[in-house]
Amino acid sequence: MPTATLLPFTNTPNRKSASPSAFRLTEKFILLLVFSAFITLCFGAIFFLPDSSKLLSGVFFHSSSVETDTKTGTDGNGSIHGAENDENKLTRIRKDHEKALSEAKDTLQKRPDEIQREIQNEKETVQKNVDVSRGGTGDDNSLPKINFHKPLGAVGREPSDLETKEKRAKIKEMMKFAWDNYQRYAWGLNELKPVSKQGHSSNLFGSIQGATIVDALDSLYIMNMQDEFKAATDWVEKSLDFNVNAEISVFEVNIRFVGGLLSAYYLSGEEVFRKKAVELGEKLLPAFNTPTGIPWALLNIKSGIGRNWPWASGGSSILAEFGTLHLEFMHLSQLSGNPVFAEKVMNIRKVLNRLDKPQGLYPNYLNPNSGQWGQHHVSVGGLGDSFYEYLLKAWLMSDKTDDEGKKMYYDSIQAIESHLIRKSRGGFTYIAEWKGGLLEHKMGHLTCFAGGMFALGADGAPDEKTGHQMELAAEIARTCHESYSRTTLKLGPEAFRFDGGVEAIATRQNEKYFILRPEVIETYMYMWRFTHDPKYRQWGWEAVQALEQYCKVNGGYSGIRDVYASHPSHDDVQQSFFLAETLKYLYLLFSEDDHLPFEHWVFNTEAHPLPVIRKEEETRSVENQLL
Repeated sequence: MPTATLLPFTNTPNRKSASPSAFRLTEKFILLLVFSAFITLCFGAIFFLPDSSKLLSGVFFHSSSVETDTKTGTDGNGSIHGAENDENKLTRIRKDHEKALSEAKDTLQKRPDEIQREIQNEKETVQKNVDVSRGGTGDDNSLPKINFHKPLGAVGREPSDLETKEKRAKIKEMMKFAWDNYQRYAWGLNELKPVSKQGHSSNLFGSIQGATIVDALDSLYIMNMQDEFKAATDWVEKSLDFNVNAEISVFEVNIRFVGGLLSAYYLSGEEVFRKKAVELGEKLLPAFNTPTGIPWALLNIKSGIGRNWPWASGGSSILAEFGTLHLEFMHLSQLSGNPVFAEKVMNIRKVLNRLDKPQGLYPNYLNPNSGQWGQHHVSVGGLGDSFYEYLLKAWLMSDKTDDEGKKMYYDSIQAIESHLIRKSRGGFTYIAEWKGGLLEHKMGHLTCFAGGMFALGADGAPDEKTGHQMELAAEIARTCHESYSRTTLKLGPEAFRFDGGVEAIATRQNEKYFILRPEVIETYMYMWRFTHDPKYRQWGWEAVQALEQYCKVNGGYSGIRDVYASHPSHDDVQQSFFLAETLKYLYLLFSEDDHLPFEHWVFNTEAHPLPVIRKEEETRSVENQLL
């Protein structure tokens, strides 16, 4: 998908079970010693205090069921206590004392390894009594226990008709071909070069490896590719390493690695994914160490030193990058009990809300030192896109309680409609780019996600705007489909223009490439879910056929340098997002609506599904603080 409210969660770390069975052996031993001292004190009272038997019966053995009157020597029923009763009590006390001393002696004589084994056994017994609980790092500073509840729709029904079922099976076959070749030729590296059949690593991830593995986890899971998912899980557990001295893109690592790990955890319940996601999230926190709290684009995750892209308007941070952290960081707070993640992304909102927006629009560049806008360039495509997406999805993910996110989204959409959305002479609706008041009549492939976004947000729009938003979504979907139809290979260019008599066609050589992007397919999937118009499945299948015919090579799937050329020239990269997004959205396009339903799941900008955080879950989180 594109490049790139709840209150902060306040779960208490190290929360332990309050069950009586939760006492450790060491705690029992301490209580035993206290009890022994207590018994010794009793004997002192018996032998040295006057009328000690009455003292014992009237004070030390006072209970609610038998109230003793020490003045008359009668109980609540008026019966008389004789010397025989006192003697029986003393005998029982002596036996209890001897038993306690014997247990203490046995404990002290045990070897340390036996004691440790008993402690471990008790821990395991307590763990079994926790309701499908998850959490902890295995040491005294472990994270709080997390009750794992798999959201609905992780696995959906089979398609209802045979043709749809066969098409979905074909997409699963494509996923297996892409995965098997990555596993054969580039296992453990970031991406695959399918023509030369070797690994490919982008500097976006520094020295972190395994981008394709982490990005593909949830796709493997929802396609029921169990063996492949198990192999990926084992690699994550044994080989995924964030302790590297390298500079990474905060945005890319967040949406692919953090998002992929979170999604895999919510789908499968495997604890390794939660721990890895929180570990990586903590390593990204130094990126926020700027005067404004607007994070750096680049971060050395060992030294904690950050900086911005040197080409970005006077050292600015980029809207789509710092604006595409919210979903993941809110879930990191939810799963770790640490509110700092939520606080960091909520502060970004505070900074943005203090600024004036030219024409109500958000420029793509913001200086993290001064807190002022850089160059006034506005785009719903690259550099801006997923910022708007995350405003809407933050509201949806919060169970529609994040009113601030909702308002920011619909206000920005109103400004975009007024200033950027245009209709061509041929009747195609497109979203132009705004540069200091001047429009560039160009629409990027990345911008094509907006059709799905408008459809997803239509239900929450003001009443008079709901139908209009769906119409706008359908028009954007049609325009983006046209950009595919007008190429020789029936795959869309990186950007296409509407000027000089040209409509939905790339006119510059550096805009004619296709790198297996998912945005057009994404919009088809959303439009199918909301309308069930069969043309969206038809358009999606056309894309499948083009991918098979022109992008499939012996070693996987490759991007193409020119979609208008008669014979494709391959760029020799199988992008990780092809497995994470393009194939997943195609699979869901031919699935039933109960597979990852929108009322329970929100997709991050890398198509990693994250569950809606229900209101009662937030209430429960607050209540846990009070226990």
